Amino acid sequence: MFPLDFPLGILRRRASRRDRVLDPFCGRGTTNFAARLLGLESWGIDSNPVAGAITSAKLVRTTPAAVVQEAKSMIEDYRRPEIPNGEFWSRAYHPDVLRSLCSLRAGLLERRSSMTRRALRAIVLGALHGPLQKTFPSYFSNQCPRTYAPKPAYAIRYWRKHRMMPPNLDVLAIIQRRADRYYNGNLPEGSGDVILGDSRDPAAFAASGPFQWVITSPPYYGLRTYLQDQWLRNWFLGGPDTVDYSTPGQLSHSSAESFADQLRQVWENAAGVCRDGATLVIRFGGISDRNADPREVLAQSLHRTAWRLTRVNNAGHARHGRRQADAFLPVLSRPSTEHDFWACLG
Repeated sequence: MFPLDFPLGILRRRASRRDRVLDPFCGRGTTNFAARLLGLESWGIDSNPVAGAITSAKLVRTTPAAVVQEAKSMIEDYRRPEIPNGEFWSRAYHPDVLRSLCSLRAGLLERRSSMTRRALRAIVLGALHGPLQKTFPSYFSNQCPRTYAPKPAYAIRYWRKHRMMPPNLDVLAIIQRRADRYYNGNLPEGSGDVILGDSRDPAAFAASGPFQWVITSPPYYGLRTYLQDQWLRNWFLGGPDTVDYSTPGQLSHSSAESFADQLRQVWENAAGVCRDGATLVIRFGGISDRNADPREVLAQSLHRTAWRLTRVNNAGHARHGRRQADAFLPVLSRPSTEHDFWACLG
């Protein structure tokens, strides 16, 4: 979650037409989308299925009409989908909306490889939950945060207190508006791919390379709940209909030293698929409840790697645009200053 201008500005000023771009923590695919806008091939790696689905959609080419027709066909074809039960689900979604969402989920789980289906999947993920709108509805849910999914017990208490029931919405109309927004332009072809894998594992990099650029923003030290914060979107991708508090594939936040050691493995893996002289750019920060200097954590992660740290730039703090820590600011005592780390291979 860093601004598009960050990778786009770097690549626009410095990359050549044949350069290839890698993001080993691709998240929502900002780096990959920036590369696409410039006609560059890019690859992304992430262990989070939600991240992989969203990034994949930023590399496809389709039309709004094709997306809406695919959604309509799924809703008609899967008339008896598996529907989760419980008060959370009955208060989060109107029964007709939930049935349509479950039909879409069933269809996409059966087959999701086409470009149109990858686009539809990401559109639904983006609209799955969010605030109620006064004009045209943009989300399928009752009142919810947009960025992260509410935990069931808290959400139920909130909806009960405010006597809020989910509205009956036109699912296809919401999909239509989002498809028009995202796929009605003339974008360059999106070359590259997204790998669902753990970037600490060299095998995740096996099918990619060589790269001239690595532009990324790893999870900040201390931000360790991003898997649970996406539990509703993970459910739509085939996960459980309850919050899973396990952390498969997630960086350990047990200590700053352990965190830096794991990042070091990622940088080494990336070096193995990069050309000599490649550039690594990392945006990194932290949260104020961790007694560790993010600059020291990141510098330590680059120590004894093939990458040579060349400079560190102050990137402002989390209130300067959309940043990783932005959604967590209400519970922080102060915003965290972020830095851009530049390193060269060889």
